[in-house]
Parts: sequence; C-alpha cells; structure tokens
Amino acid sequence: MDCKEANKKMSDFLNDELSGRELKNFLGHISCCKDCKEELSIQFLVQEGMARLEDGKTFDLKSELDRQLADVERKMVFYQWLHYLVYGVEILAIITIAAIIVMVLVT
Repeated sequence: MDCKEANKKMSDFLNDELSGRELKNFLGHISCCKDCKEELSIQFLVQEGMARLEDGKTFDLKSELDRQLADVERKMVFYQWLHYLVYGVEILAIITIAAIIVMVLVT
C-alpha cells in the first residue's frame, strides 16, 4: 500500500470500516510510514477531539490511538491463528477421509 492509498483509507480505519486484507495492508503501511502515522494521529485527534469537546470529557487521544492500533493488531494476529487452525482441521479431515477410503478399498 502506498501513502496515497493509506490516506484514502484513514477515515475508514477510524470508523472501523476496514476488514481483512485492507486492514492488514493499512496497518502494515502505518507501522512503517512515519508520515502516514502522523497524518492518522492528526485525523484521530480532530475526529475524537471534537466529539470529546462536545461531551466535556477529559482525554489523552495519543494514548487512545496507540491503544486502538495495538488492539487491532492483536485481533489481526488472533484471526490469522484462527485461519491456521481452520486449515489444520480441514487437512485433518481430508487425511481421515483418505484413510477411510483406503481402508474400504483394502478390505
């Protein structure tokens, strides 16, 4: 993903509208690109800051953005492991079916 594409996806990320490969590519770019991470921070500060000012609550938006990015990355790792588990179960099922077929043909 390049900077132009990442900038287009920032509002979708902040509104929790990215999923799957888009989210993975976006997070990968943000973690490597200082300029895009700074732009994401600015957009987050503006979006969340305006909402919080209306509520009158105190806030530490920098920490919240860092926490949100970390949470999303943990979810991505969890879903990746979940996919590996599903693939493992599928492979085990195929091996079991093949073994049953071999046993039936041998007898």
